[in-house]
Amino acid sequence: MHPIINRRDLDFLLYELLDAEDLCRRPRFAEHDRATFDAVIDAALAIAAEKFLPHAAAVDAQEPEFDGAQVRILPAVREALDALREGGFMAVPFDAEDGGMQLPWLIHQACGALFSSANIGTAGYPLLTVGAANLLKAFGSEALKARYLRPMLEGRYFGTMCLSEPQAGSSLADIRTRAEPTDEGHYLITGSKMWISGGDHELAENIVHMVLAKIPGGPPGVKGISLFLVPRIRIEDDGSLGPRNDVALAGINHKMGYRGTVNTLLSLGEHGDCRGWLLGEPHEGLKAMFQMMNEARIGVGLGATMLGYAGYLHALEYARGRPQGRAITDRDPTSPMVPIIRHADVRRMLLTQKAYVEGALALVLYCSRLLDELHTCRDPAERDALHLLLELLTPVAKSWPSEFCLEANKLAIQVLGGYGYTRDYPVERLYRDNRLNAIHEGTHGIQGLDLLGRKVSMQGGRALALLSARVHETIAEAETSVQLSAHAAVLRESCHELADVTRRLVEATGRHPELGLANATLYLDAFGHVVVAWLWLRQALVALHAQADAGEADQDFYAGKLAACRFFFIYELPKARERLQLLARLDDTTLAMAEASF
Repeated sequence: MHPIINRRDLDFLLYELLDAEDLCRRPRFAEHDRATFDAVIDAALAIAAEKFLPHAAAVDAQEPEFDGAQVRILPAVREALDALREGGFMAVPFDAEDGGMQLPWLIHQACGALFSSANIGTAGYPLLTVGAANLLKAFGSEALKARYLRPMLEGRYFGTMCLSEPQAGSSLADIRTRAEPTDEGHYLITGSKMWISGGDHELAENIVHMVLAKIPGGPPGVKGISLFLVPRIRIEDDGSLGPRNDVALAGINHKMGYRGTVNTLLSLGEHGDCRGWLLGEPHEGLKAMFQMMNEARIGVGLGATMLGYAGYLHALEYARGRPQGRAITDRDPTSPMVPIIRHADVRRMLLTQKAYVEGALALVLYCSRLLDELHTCRDPAERDALHLLLELLTPVAKSWPSEFCLEANKLAIQVLGGYGYTRDYPVERLYRDNRLNAIHEGTHGIQGLDLLGRKVSMQGGRALALLSARVHETIAEAETSVQLSAHAAVLRESCHELADVTRRLVEATGRHPELGLANATLYLDAFGHVVVAWLWLRQALVALHAQADAGEADQDFYAGKLAACRFFFIYELPKARERLQLLARLDDTTLAMAEASF
Protein backbone atom coordinates (compact mmCIF):
# COMPACT_ATOMS: atom_id res chain seq x y z
CA MET A 1 0.00 0.00 0.00
CA HIS A 2 1.24 3.52 -0.79
CA PRO A 3 2.61 5.30 2.33
CA ILE A 4 0.70 8.50 1.48
CA ILE A 5 -2.82 7.23 0.74
CA ASN A 6 -4.84 4.13 0.07
CA ARG A 7 -5.72 5.19 -3.47
CA ARG A 8 -8.57 2.69 -3.63
CA ASP A 9 -10.15 4.40 -0.64
CA LEU A 10 -9.74 7.85 -2.19
CA ASP A 11 -11.37 6.65 -5.42
CA PHE A 12 -14.18 5.08 -3.40
CA LEU A 13 -14.90 8.34 -1.59
CA LEU A 14 -14.65 10.53 -4.67
CA TYR A 15 -16.53 8.42 -7.19
CA GLU A 16 -18.67 5.89 -5.33
CA LEU A 17 -19.70 7.85 -2.24
CA LEU A 18 -19.64 11.45 -3.47
CA ASP A 19 -20.12 10.92 -7.23
CA ALA A 20 -17.52 13.47 -8.33
CA GLU A 21 -18.27 12.67 -11.98
CA ASP A 22 -21.77 14.10 -11.55
CA LEU A 23 -20.22 17.53 -11.03
CA CYS A 24 -19.23 17.47 -14.71
CA ARG A 25 -22.92 17.92 -15.56
CA ARG A 26 -22.67 21.46 -14.22
CA PRO A 27 -21.62 24.13 -16.73
CA ARG A 28 -18.62 25.25 -14.65
CA PHE A 29 -17.04 21.78 -14.87
CA ALA A 30 -18.51 20.61 -18.18
CA GLU A 31 -15.12 20.42 -19.93
CA HIS A 32 -13.82 17.89 -17.40
CA ASP A 33 -14.39 14.21 -16.79
CA ARG A 34 -13.08 11.45 -14.54
CA ALA A 35 -10.03 11.00 -16.76
CA THR A 36 -9.08 14.63 -16.08
CA PHE A 37 -9.68 14.24 -12.36
CA ASP A 38 -7.58 11.08 -12.20
CA ALA A 39 -4.76 12.63 -14.20
CA VAL A 40 -4.55 15.61 -11.85
CA ILE A 41 -4.65 13.38 -8.76
CA ASP A 42 -2.00 11.07 -10.24
CA ALA A 43 0.26 14.05 -10.89
CA ALA A 44 -0.27 15.34 -7.34
CA LEU A 45 0.52 11.91 -5.89
CA ALA A 46 3.73 11.71 -7.92
CA ILE A 47 4.90 15.15 -6.69
CA ALA A 48 3.90 14.32 -3.12
CA ALA A 49 5.87 11.07 -3.23
CA GLU A 50 8.93 12.36 -5.09
CA LYS A 51 9.28 15.91 -3.75
CA PHE A 52 7.34 16.27 -0.48
CA LEU A 53 7.77 12.96 1.33
CA PRO A 54 11.59 12.60 1.08
CA HIS A 55 12.36 15.72 3.14
CA ALA A 56 9.54 15.47 5.70
CA ALA A 57 11.83 14.19 8.47
CA ALA A 58 14.68 16.54 7.51
CA VAL A 59 12.59 19.72 7.67
CA ASP A 60 11.30 18.62 11.06
CA ALA A 61 14.88 18.16 12.34
CA GLN A 62 16.19 21.33 10.65
CA GLU A 63 13.41 23.81 11.28
CA PRO A 64 13.51 27.32 9.75
CA GLU A 65 15.99 29.75 11.31
CA PHE A 66 16.47 33.51 11.14
CA ASP A 67 20.10 34.48 10.59
CA GLY A 68 19.51 38.19 11.14
CA ALA A 69 19.07 38.90 7.44
CA GLN A 70 16.61 36.28 6.18
CA VAL A 71 14.79 33.12 7.14
CA ARG A 72 16.77 30.02 6.23
CA ILE A 73 14.68 27.02 5.14
CA LEU A 74 15.86 23.63 3.92
CA PRO A 75 16.40 23.88 0.11
CA ALA A 76 14.24 20.79 -0.46
CA VAL A 77 11.19 22.82 0.61
CA ARG A 78 11.75 25.23 -2.27
CA GLU A 79 12.29 22.33 -4.68
CA ALA A 80 9.00 20.72 -3.64
CA LEU A 81 7.07 23.98 -3.94
CA ASP A 82 8.66 24.66 -7.33
CA ALA A 83 7.34 21.29 -8.52
CA LEU A 84 3.88 22.08 -7.14
CA ARG A 85 4.00 25.52 -8.77
CA GLU A 86 5.12 24.15 -12.14
CA GLY A 87 2.33 21.59 -11.99
CA GLY A 88 -0.22 24.40 -11.68
CA PHE A 89 -1.62 23.14 -8.37
CA MET A 90 -2.10 26.61 -6.87
CA ALA A 91 -4.62 27.32 -9.63
CA VAL A 92 -6.61 24.05 -9.61
CA PRO A 93 -9.99 25.44 -8.38
CA PHE A 94 -9.81 28.95 -9.85
CA ASP A 95 -11.59 30.36 -12.89
CA ALA A 96 -10.00 29.74 -16.27
CA GLU A 97 -10.17 33.48 -17.00
CA ASP A 98 -7.87 34.07 -14.01
CA GLY A 99 -5.41 31.42 -15.13
CA GLY A 100 -6.97 28.57 -13.17
CA MET A 101 -7.87 25.02 -14.15
CA GLN A 102 -11.53 25.49 -13.06
CA LEU A 103 -11.66 22.06 -11.45
CA PRO A 104 -13.99 21.21 -8.56
CA TRP A 105 -12.94 22.14 -5.03
CA LEU A 106 -13.44 18.44 -4.26
CA ILE A 107 -10.58 17.53 -6.59
CA HIS A 108 -8.46 20.38 -5.25
CA GLN A 109 -8.94 19.01 -1.74
CA ALA A 110 -8.09 15.50 -2.87
CA CYS A 111 -4.77 16.81 -4.20
CA GLY A 112 -4.19 18.79 -1.02
CA ALA A 113 -4.77 15.64 1.00
CA LEU A 114 -1.85 13.97 -0.75
CA PHE A 115 0.56 16.86 -0.13
CA SER A 116 -0.53 17.07 3.52
CA SER A 117 -0.09 13.35 4.10
CA ALA A 118 3.39 13.44 2.60
CA ASN A 119 4.64 16.56 4.37
CA ILE A 120 2.26 18.85 6.22
CA GLY A 121 4.90 21.52 6.90
CA THR A 122 5.72 22.13 3.26
CA ALA A 123 2.04 21.80 2.28
CA GLY A 124 1.14 24.73 4.55
CA TYR A 125 2.43 27.37 2.14
CA PRO A 126 0.14 26.60 -0.81
CA LEU A 127 -2.83 26.05 1.55
CA LEU A 128 -2.50 29.60 2.87
CA THR A 129 -1.85 31.05 -0.57
CA VAL A 130 -4.99 29.56 -2.09
CA GLY A 131 -7.06 30.90 0.81
CA ALA A 132 -5.58 34.39 0.45
CA ALA A 133 -6.15 34.31 -3.31
CA ASN A 134 -9.80 33.35 -2.79
CA LEU A 135 -10.16 36.30 -0.42
CA LEU A 136 -8.59 38.66 -2.95
CA LYS A 137 -10.84 37.29 -5.70
CA ALA A 138 -13.97 37.85 -3.60
CA PHE A 139 -13.24 41.26 -2.06
CA GLY A 140 -10.39 42.92 -3.97
CA SER A 141 -10.77 45.77 -6.40
CA GLU A 142 -10.04 45.13 -10.06
CA ALA A 143 -6.77 47.02 -9.67
CA LEU A 144 -5.63 44.84 -6.76
CA LYS A 145 -6.63 41.65 -8.53
CA ALA A 146 -4.74 42.74 -11.63
CA ARG A 147 -1.57 43.19 -9.58
CA TYR A 148 -1.69 40.22 -7.24
CA LEU A 149 -4.13 37.48 -8.22
CA ARG A 150 -2.45 35.85 -11.21
CA PRO A 151 1.04 35.86 -9.59
CA MET A 152 -0.52 34.08 -6.60
CA LEU A 153 -2.19 31.48 -8.80
CA GLU A 154 1.10 30.98 -10.62
CA GLY A 155 2.79 30.42 -7.26
CA ARG A 156 5.14 33.35 -7.70
CA TYR A 157 3.58 35.13 -4.73
CA PHE A 158 2.54 33.36 -1.53
CA GLY A 159 -0.15 34.48 0.92
CA THR A 160 -0.83 34.58 4.66
CA MET A 161 -3.62 35.49 7.06
CA CYS A 162 -2.74 37.95 9.86
CA LEU A 163 -5.38 37.93 12.59
CA SER A 164 -3.91 37.24 16.03
CA GLU A 165 -1.82 39.67 18.08
CA PRO A 166 0.40 39.02 21.10
CA GLN A 167 -2.02 40.57 23.60
CA ALA A 168 -5.27 39.35 21.99
CA GLY A 169 -4.82 35.76 20.81
CA SER A 170 -8.21 34.50 19.64
CA SER A 171 -10.03 37.56 21.02
CA LEU A 172 -10.12 39.55 17.81
CA ALA A 173 -12.25 42.27 19.40
CA ASP A 174 -9.09 43.30 21.25
CA ILE A 175 -6.70 43.72 18.31
CA ARG A 176 -4.75 47.00 18.29
CA THR A 177 -3.33 47.15 14.76
CA ARG A 178 -4.39 50.46 13.20
CA ALA A 179 -4.97 51.58 9.62
CA GLU A 180 -4.72 55.32 9.00
CA PRO A 181 -6.25 56.49 5.69
CA THR A 182 -4.19 58.62 3.30
CA ASP A 183 -5.04 60.71 0.26
CA GLU A 184 -3.17 58.30 -2.02
CA GLY A 185 -5.61 55.38 -1.98
CA HIS A 186 -3.81 53.30 0.59
CA TYR A 187 -3.70 53.09 4.39
CA LEU A 188 -0.72 53.22 6.74
CA ILE A 189 -0.71 50.13 8.94
CA THR A 190 0.90 49.99 12.40
CA GLY A 191 0.89 47.11 14.85
CA SER A 192 2.09 43.56 15.52
CA LYS A 193 0.76 40.22 14.33
CA MET A 194 1.54 36.93 16.08
CA TRP A 195 1.43 33.27 14.99
CA ILE A 196 1.67 34.14 11.29
CA SER A 197 2.40 30.98 9.35
CA GLY A 198 4.49 31.64 6.25
CA GLY A 199 5.03 35.23 7.41
CA ASP A 200 8.64 35.56 6.20
CA HIS A 201 10.75 33.44 3.85
CA GLU A 202 12.49 33.41 0.48
CA LEU A 203 10.31 30.70 -1.08
CA ALA A 204 8.49 33.11 -3.39
CA GLU A 205 9.03 36.48 -5.07
CA ASN A 206 6.58 38.15 -2.74
CA ILE A 207 4.31 37.50 0.26
CA VAL A 208 0.78 38.91 0.31
CA HIS A 209 -0.52 39.36 3.86
CA MET A 210 -4.24 39.53 4.60
CA VAL A 211 -4.30 41.78 7.67
CA LEU A 212 -7.07 42.66 10.11
CA ALA A 213 -6.80 46.21 11.49
CA LYS A 214 -9.00 48.98 12.86
CA ILE A 215 -9.58 52.31 11.14
CA PRO A 216 -9.65 55.12 13.74
CA GLY A 217 -13.16 56.31 14.50
CA GLY A 218 -14.79 52.99 13.70
CA PRO A 219 -17.14 51.05 15.99
CA PRO A 220 -15.60 49.27 19.02
CA GLY A 221 -14.91 45.54 19.12
CA VAL A 222 -15.24 43.25 16.12
CA LYS A 223 -17.61 45.67 14.38
CA GLY A 224 -14.71 48.04 13.84
CA ILE A 225 -12.37 45.58 12.12
CA SER A 226 -11.38 46.09 8.49
CA LEU A 227 -9.40 43.88 6.11
CA PHE A 228 -6.30 44.98 4.21
CA LEU A 229 -3.95 43.57 1.63
CA VAL A 230 -0.40 44.26 2.81
CA PRO A 231 2.37 43.06 0.50
CA ARG A 232 5.87 42.32 1.68
CA ILE A 233 7.11 44.06 -1.48
CA ARG A 234 5.08 46.78 -3.20
CA ILE A 235 4.12 46.33 -6.84
CA GLU A 236 4.74 49.05 -9.42
CA ASP A 237 2.16 50.13 -11.99
CA ASP A 238 3.80 47.92 -14.63
CA GLY A 239 3.56 44.84 -12.39
CA SER A 240 7.24 44.74 -11.47
CA LEU A 241 8.50 44.40 -7.90
CA GLY A 242 9.06 47.74 -6.20
CA PRO A 243 10.52 48.65 -2.80
CA ARG A 244 10.09 46.62 0.38
CA ASN A 245 7.02 47.50 2.37
CA ASP A 246 7.48 48.37 6.03
CA VAL A 247 6.85 44.79 7.23
CA ALA A 248 9.56 43.41 9.51
CA LEU A 249 10.20 39.98 10.97
CA ALA A 250 10.26 40.38 14.76
CA GLY A 251 10.79 36.72 15.63
CA ILE A 252 10.24 33.07 14.78
CA ASN A 253 8.16 30.75 16.96
CA HIS A 254 9.79 27.39 17.59
CA LYS A 255 7.13 24.72 17.60
CA MET A 256 6.55 21.19 18.87
CA GLY A 257 5.67 20.04 15.36
CA TYR A 258 4.56 21.37 11.97
CA ARG A 259 8.09 22.78 11.84
CA GLY A 260 8.37 23.01 8.07
CA THR A 261 5.95 25.96 7.99
CA VAL A 262 7.78 28.94 9.42
CA ASN A 263 5.69 30.70 12.08
CA THR A 264 6.40 34.34 12.81
CA LEU A 265 5.82 37.50 14.78
CA LEU A 266 5.52 40.43 12.36
CA SER A 267 5.96 44.12 13.08
CA LEU A 268 4.01 46.43 10.78
CA GLY A 269 4.91 50.08 10.25
CA GLU A 270 7.99 50.40 12.48
CA HIS A 271 9.12 53.24 10.22
CA GLY A 272 5.67 54.65 9.54
CA ASP A 273 5.44 53.43 5.94
CA CYS A 274 3.65 50.07 5.91
CA ARG A 275 1.11 50.45 3.15
CA GLY A 276 -2.10 48.44 3.00
CA TRP A 277 -5.05 48.44 0.62
CA LEU A 278 -8.62 47.96 1.80
CA LEU A 279 -10.42 44.77 0.80
CA GLY A 280 -14.20 45.05 0.86
CA GLU A 281 -15.96 47.72 2.87
CA PRO A 282 -14.59 49.54 5.94
CA HIS A 283 -15.48 47.82 9.24
CA GLU A 284 -16.60 44.66 7.39
CA GLY A 285 -13.23 42.97 7.63
CA LEU A 286 -14.06 40.15 10.02
CA LYS A 287 -17.04 39.13 7.93
CA ALA A 288 -14.81 38.99 4.86
CA MET A 289 -11.99 37.22 6.69
CA PHE A 290 -14.39 34.49 7.80
CA GLN A 291 -14.39 33.30 4.20
CA MET A 292 -10.68 32.51 4.47
CA MET A 293 -11.00 31.32 8.07
CA ASN A 294 -13.77 28.86 7.24
CA GLU A 295 -11.86 27.63 4.20
CA ALA A 296 -8.78 27.27 6.39
CA ARG A 297 -10.76 25.45 9.06
CA ILE A 298 -11.82 22.77 6.62
CA GLY A 299 -8.22 22.72 5.40
CA VAL A 300 -7.08 22.15 8.99
CA GLY A 301 -9.52 19.25 9.26
CA LEU A 302 -8.12 17.82 6.03
CA GLY A 303 -4.54 18.16 7.29
CA ALA A 304 -5.44 16.52 10.61
CA THR A 305 -7.14 13.71 8.74
CA MET A 306 -4.17 13.02 6.52
CA LEU A 307 -1.66 13.06 9.38
CA GLY A 308 -3.83 10.46 11.09
CA TYR A 309 -4.20 8.58 7.81
CA ALA A 310 -0.42 8.49 7.24
CA GLY A 311 0.10 7.20 10.78
CA TYR A 312 -2.47 4.48 10.22
CA LEU A 313 -0.77 3.32 7.02
CA HIS A 314 2.61 3.12 8.78
CA ALA A 315 1.07 1.23 11.71
CA LEU A 316 -0.70 -1.17 9.38
CA GLU A 317 2.47 -1.92 7.43
CA TYR A 318 4.42 -2.44 10.64
CA ALA A 319 1.76 -4.71 12.16
CA ARG A 320 1.74 -6.91 9.08
CA GLY A 321 5.51 -7.28 9.04
CA ARG A 322 6.44 -7.40 12.73
CA PRO A 323 6.52 -10.97 14.16
CA GLN A 324 6.06 -11.09 17.91
CA GLY A 325 4.43 -13.61 20.23
CA ARG A 326 2.07 -16.40 19.34
CA ALA A 327 -1.64 -17.00 19.28
CA ILE A 328 -3.07 -16.92 22.79
CA THR A 329 -4.15 -20.55 22.35
CA ASP A 330 -0.67 -21.65 21.22
CA ARG A 331 1.27 -22.92 24.24
CA ASP A 332 4.26 -24.16 22.25
CA PRO A 333 7.22 -21.71 22.72
CA THR A 334 9.03 -23.31 19.79
CA SER A 335 6.29 -22.56 17.28
CA PRO A 336 6.85 -19.64 14.87
CA MET A 337 5.97 -16.15 16.03
CA VAL A 338 3.01 -14.47 14.32
CA PRO A 339 2.69 -10.93 12.94
CA ILE A 340 1.26 -8.63 15.60
CA ILE A 341 -1.72 -7.85 13.38
CA ARG A 342 -3.08 -11.24 14.48
CA HIS A 343 -3.31 -10.09 18.11
CA ALA A 344 -6.78 -8.88 19.05
CA ASP A 345 -5.72 -5.67 20.78
CA VAL A 346 -3.55 -4.62 17.84
CA ARG A 347 -6.49 -5.24 15.54
CA ARG A 348 -8.64 -3.09 17.83
CA MET A 349 -6.14 -0.24 17.58
CA LEU A 350 -5.89 -0.58 13.80
CA LEU A 351 -9.67 -0.68 13.43
CA THR A 352 -10.01 2.42 15.60
CA GLN A 353 -7.53 4.26 13.39
CA LYS A 354 -9.27 3.10 10.22
CA ALA A 355 -12.67 4.16 11.55
CA TYR A 356 -11.36 7.60 12.54
CA VAL A 357 -9.29 8.48 9.49
CA GLU A 358 -11.55 7.09 6.77
CA GLY A 359 -14.58 8.59 8.51
CA ALA A 360 -12.84 11.95 8.81
CA LEU A 361 -11.80 11.94 5.16
CA ALA A 362 -15.39 11.24 4.16
CA LEU A 363 -16.49 14.21 6.28
CA VAL A 364 -14.00 16.71 4.86
CA LEU A 365 -14.55 15.62 1.26
CA TYR A 366 -18.33 15.73 1.78
CA CYS A 367 -17.97 19.38 2.84
CA SER A 368 -15.86 20.00 -0.27
CA ARG A 369 -18.60 18.53 -2.44
CA LEU A 370 -21.14 20.81 -0.73
CA LEU A 371 -18.95 23.80 -1.58
CA ASP A 372 -18.90 22.82 -5.26
CA GLU A 373 -22.68 22.51 -5.23
CA LEU A 374 -23.00 25.89 -3.52
CA HIS A 375 -20.78 27.66 -6.06
CA THR A 376 -22.60 26.17 -9.06
CA CYS A 377 -26.18 26.21 -7.81
CA ARG A 378 -28.64 28.50 -9.62
CA ASP A 379 -31.63 28.09 -7.31
CA PRO A 380 -31.48 30.72 -4.50
CA ALA A 381 -33.39 28.52 -2.04
CA GLU A 382 -31.11 25.56 -2.63
CA ARG A 383 -28.06 27.80 -2.41
CA ASP A 384 -29.23 29.11 0.95
CA ALA A 385 -29.73 25.55 2.21
CA LEU A 386 -26.25 24.51 1.07
CA HIS A 387 -24.74 27.58 2.74
CA LEU A 388 -26.45 26.70 6.03
CA LEU A 389 -25.25 23.09 5.87
CA LEU A 390 -21.68 24.21 5.31
CA GLU A 391 -21.90 26.74 8.13
CA LEU A 392 -23.13 24.01 10.47
CA LEU A 393 -20.56 21.42 9.46
CA THR A 394 -17.48 23.69 9.30
CA PRO A 395 -16.66 23.59 13.05
CA VAL A 396 -17.20 19.83 12.98
CA ALA A 397 -15.02 19.31 9.91
CA LYS A 398 -12.26 21.35 11.55
CA SER A 399 -12.38 19.90 15.05
CA TRP A 400 -13.52 16.28 14.88
CA PRO A 401 -10.56 15.20 12.71
CA SER A 402 -8.21 17.35 14.80
CA GLU A 403 -9.28 15.54 17.95
CA PHE A 404 -9.81 11.98 16.79
CA CYS A 405 -7.19 11.67 14.07
CA LEU A 406 -4.71 12.81 16.71
CA GLU A 407 -6.01 9.88 18.73
CA ALA A 408 -5.31 7.73 15.68
CA ASN A 409 -1.72 8.99 15.70
CA LYS A 410 -1.43 8.05 19.37
CA LEU A 411 -2.62 4.53 18.58
CA ALA A 412 -0.16 4.29 15.68
CA ILE A 413 2.68 4.95 18.14
CA GLN A 414 1.23 2.28 20.44
CA VAL A 415 1.10 -0.30 17.64
CA LEU A 416 4.81 0.23 17.01
CA GLY A 417 5.59 0.08 20.72
CA GLY A 418 9.04 1.38 21.65
CA TYR A 419 9.91 1.91 18.00
CA GLY A 420 6.93 4.23 17.69
CA TYR A 421 8.41 6.51 20.32
CA THR A 422 11.70 6.87 18.42
CA ARG A 423 12.59 8.85 15.33
CA ASP A 424 13.38 5.64 13.49
CA TYR A 425 9.76 5.75 12.32
CA PRO A 426 7.64 8.79 11.34
CA VAL A 427 4.69 8.12 13.64
CA GLU A 428 6.05 10.25 16.53
CA ARG A 429 6.57 13.16 14.12
CA LEU A 430 3.09 12.78 12.70
CA TYR A 431 1.68 12.94 16.23
CA ARG A 432 3.63 16.12 17.00
CA ASP A 433 2.54 17.68 13.72
CA ASN A 434 -1.10 16.85 14.36
CA ARG A 435 -1.17 18.32 17.86
CA LEU A 436 -1.35 21.81 16.35
CA ASN A 437 -4.62 21.20 14.54
CA ALA A 438 -6.79 21.37 17.65
CA ILE A 439 -5.31 24.83 18.32
CA HIS A 440 -4.91 26.91 15.16
CA GLU A 441 -7.74 28.48 13.18
CA GLY A 442 -9.88 28.48 16.32
CA THR A 443 -9.25 26.09 19.20
CA HIS A 444 -11.31 22.99 19.87
CA GLY A 445 -13.18 24.85 22.59
CA ILE A 446 -13.94 27.82 20.36
CA GLN A 447 -15.38 25.52 17.70
CA GLY A 448 -17.64 23.96 20.33
CA LEU A 449 -18.90 27.39 21.37
CA ASP A 450 -19.46 28.28 17.71
CA LEU A 451 -21.41 25.10 17.00
CA LEU A 452 -23.61 25.16 20.09
CA GLY A 453 -23.79 28.89 20.68
CA ARG A 454 -24.55 29.92 17.10
CA LYS A 455 -24.67 27.30 14.38
CA VAL A 456 -27.31 24.85 15.62
CA SER A 457 -29.76 27.66 16.35
CA MET A 458 -29.28 29.57 13.06
CA GLN A 459 -32.60 30.56 11.49
CA GLY A 460 -34.52 28.81 14.24
CA GLY A 461 -32.53 25.58 13.88
CA ARG A 462 -33.01 25.29 10.12
CA ALA A 463 -29.42 24.21 9.46
CA LEU A 464 -29.74 21.35 11.93
CA ALA A 465 -33.07 20.37 10.39
CA LEU A 466 -31.51 20.26 6.93
CA LEU A 467 -28.72 18.00 8.15
CA SER A 468 -31.17 15.83 10.06
CA ALA A 469 -33.25 15.33 6.90
CA ARG A 470 -30.20 14.03 5.02
CA VAL A 471 -29.23 11.73 7.87
CA HIS A 472 -32.74 10.30 8.09
CA GLU A 473 -32.78 9.61 4.34
CA THR A 474 -29.73 7.39 4.87
CA ILE A 475 -31.34 5.77 7.91
CA ALA A 476 -34.49 4.96 5.95
CA GLU A 477 -32.44 3.32 3.19
CA ALA A 478 -30.35 1.33 5.66
CA GLU A 479 -33.45 0.11 7.51
CA THR A 480 -34.34 -1.96 4.44
CA SER A 481 -31.02 -3.84 4.65
CA VAL A 482 -30.75 -6.97 6.79
CA GLN A 483 -27.04 -6.30 7.36
CA LEU A 484 -27.41 -2.62 8.27
CA SER A 485 -30.84 -2.25 9.86
CA ALA A 486 -29.48 -2.54 13.41
CA HIS A 487 -27.02 0.29 12.73
CA ALA A 488 -29.85 2.35 11.27
CA ALA A 489 -31.93 1.87 14.42
CA VAL A 490 -29.05 2.95 16.68
CA LEU A 491 -28.35 6.01 14.56
CA ARG A 492 -32.03 6.98 14.62
CA GLU A 493 -32.01 6.82 18.44
CA SER A 494 -28.78 8.81 18.57
CA CYS A 495 -30.28 11.52 16.34
CA HIS A 496 -33.33 11.79 18.59
CA GLU A 497 -31.07 12.11 21.63
CA LEU A 498 -28.95 14.74 19.90
CA ALA A 499 -32.02 16.76 18.89
CA ASP A 500 -33.45 16.62 22.41
CA VAL A 501 -30.16 17.63 24.06
CA THR A 502 -29.66 20.42 21.54
CA ARG A 503 -33.09 21.83 22.35
CA ARG A 504 -32.37 21.71 26.09
CA LEU A 505 -28.97 23.34 25.73
CA VAL A 506 -30.21 26.11 23.43
CA GLU A 507 -33.04 26.88 25.86
CA ALA A 508 -30.63 26.84 28.80
CA THR A 509 -28.23 29.13 26.96
CA GLY A 510 -31.02 31.66 26.48
CA ARG A 511 -31.63 31.72 30.25
CA HIS A 512 -28.10 31.16 31.55
CA PRO A 513 -25.43 31.37 28.82
CA GLU A 514 -22.57 30.10 30.98
CA LEU A 515 -24.48 27.00 32.06
CA GLY A 516 -25.79 26.23 28.59
CA LEU A 517 -22.36 26.49 26.98
CA ALA A 518 -20.22 25.11 29.82
CA ASN A 519 -19.81 21.74 28.13
CA ALA A 520 -19.88 22.89 24.50
CA THR A 521 -16.72 20.91 23.73
CA LEU A 522 -18.42 17.67 24.79
CA TYR A 523 -21.36 18.63 22.62
CA LEU A 524 -19.03 19.16 19.64
CA ASP A 525 -17.46 15.73 20.12
CA ALA A 526 -20.84 14.02 20.40
CA PHE A 527 -22.23 15.92 17.40
CA GLY A 528 -19.19 14.93 15.35
CA HIS A 529 -19.53 11.27 16.30
CA VAL A 530 -23.15 11.25 15.14
CA VAL A 531 -22.23 12.93 11.84
CA VAL A 532 -19.35 10.53 11.21
CA ALA A 533 -21.58 7.57 12.10
CA TRP A 534 -23.96 8.78 9.40
CA LEU A 535 -21.14 8.98 6.87
CA TRP A 536 -19.97 5.50 7.84
CA LEU A 537 -23.50 4.21 7.29
CA ARG A 538 -23.50 5.85 3.86
CA GLN A 539 -20.16 4.23 3.07
CA ALA A 540 -21.49 0.86 4.22
CA LEU A 541 -24.57 1.16 1.99
CA VAL A 542 -22.39 1.90 -1.03
CA ALA A 543 -20.01 -0.94 -0.17
CA LEU A 544 -22.83 -3.41 0.38
CA HIS A 545 -24.45 -2.64 -2.96
CA ALA A 546 -21.11 -2.72 -4.80
CA GLN A 547 -19.94 -5.91 -3.13
CA ALA A 548 -22.50 -8.04 -4.90
CA ASP A 549 -20.94 -7.42 -8.32
CA ALA A 550 -17.37 -6.75 -7.23
CA GLY A 551 -14.40 -8.67 -8.51
CA GLU A 552 -12.15 -10.60 -6.20
CA ALA A 553 -9.73 -7.68 -5.79
CA ASP A 554 -12.49 -5.41 -4.42
CA GLN A 555 -14.16 -7.93 -2.12
CA ASP A 556 -11.67 -7.38 0.70
CA PHE A 557 -11.88 -3.61 0.29
CA TYR A 558 -15.66 -3.52 0.62
CA ALA A 559 -15.57 -6.01 3.49
CA GLY A 560 -13.17 -3.62 5.24
CA LYS A 561 -15.63 -0.78 4.85
CA LEU A 562 -18.43 -2.85 6.34
CA ALA A 563 -16.24 -3.99 9.23
CA ALA A 564 -15.11 -0.44 10.00
CA CYS A 565 -18.73 0.74 9.98
CA ARG A 566 -19.68 -2.04 12.38
CA PHE A 567 -16.76 -1.12 14.63
CA PHE A 568 -17.73 2.56 14.71
CA PHE A 569 -21.31 1.78 15.65
CA ILE A 570 -20.38 -0.72 18.37
CA TYR A 571 -17.28 0.89 19.87
CA GLU A 572 -17.55 4.62 19.10
CA LEU A 573 -21.14 5.80 18.73
CA PRO A 574 -21.98 4.74 22.32
CA LYS A 575 -19.39 7.31 23.49
CA ALA A 576 -21.48 10.05 21.89
CA ARG A 577 -24.62 8.83 23.59
CA GLU A 578 -22.81 8.81 26.94
CA ARG A 579 -21.78 12.44 26.40
CA LEU A 580 -25.31 13.37 25.40
CA GLN A 581 -26.67 11.89 28.64
CA LEU A 582 -24.23 14.01 30.63
CA LEU A 583 -25.11 17.13 28.64
CA ALA A 584 -28.81 16.59 29.23
CA ARG A 585 -28.23 17.00 32.97
CA LEU A 586 -26.88 20.56 32.49
CA ASP A 587 -24.06 19.73 34.86
CA ASP A 588 -22.41 22.77 36.48
CA THR A 589 -19.31 21.10 37.95
CA THR A 590 -16.86 23.22 35.96
CA LEU A 591 -18.72 26.42 36.79
CA ALA A 592 -19.06 25.57 40.49
CA MET A 593 -15.33 24.99 40.96
CA ALA A 594 -13.92 28.03 42.74
CA GLU A 595 -10.83 29.54 41.14
CA ALA A 596 -8.92 29.38 44.42
CA SER A 597 -9.65 25.65 44.70
CA PHE A 598 -7.55 24.81 41.68
